[in-house]
Amino acid sequence: MACPRKLVTHRDFRHLVELLKDELLGAMVDPKAFRELAGELQHATIVDAVSVPPDVVTMNSTVKLRDLESDSTETYTLVYPEDANIAEGRLSILAPIGIAIFGDRVGNRVRWAVPAGKRNMRIDDVIYQPERDAVSA
Repeated sequence: MACPRKLVTHRDFRHLVELLKDELLGAMVDPKAFRELAGELQHATIVDAVSVPPDVVTMNSTVKLRDLESDSTETYTLVYPEDANIAEGRLSILAPIGIAIFGDRVGNRVRWAVPAGKRNMRIDDVIYQPERDAVSA
């Protein structure tokens, strides 16, 4: 069974494509992260911001994730690399977990590699999504 395509807004798509063209950043970041993000963007469904459902993780969304092994929860805001600060809950789009959750929906399970194996989490909630708040404003 094929995985559903991730949803990405036109704006996020444009900004992320520009990010992937940044040679200086490319020299500082794991090349695997660039390849994985590029692959996700290549296979994503690109939509207008007003068409994005409120349960989709977009850039600058704040999400609650549940660890499926420990049942603990973590809350992060998905940001561009220059705004990342994990101590403050701001997770880079180029982190493995950032790539995993980007464009995905509440209720979906995400997996990514960590040194000890695989991490399994479920997206429990999109607490804040910029597109949703812009529509309701």
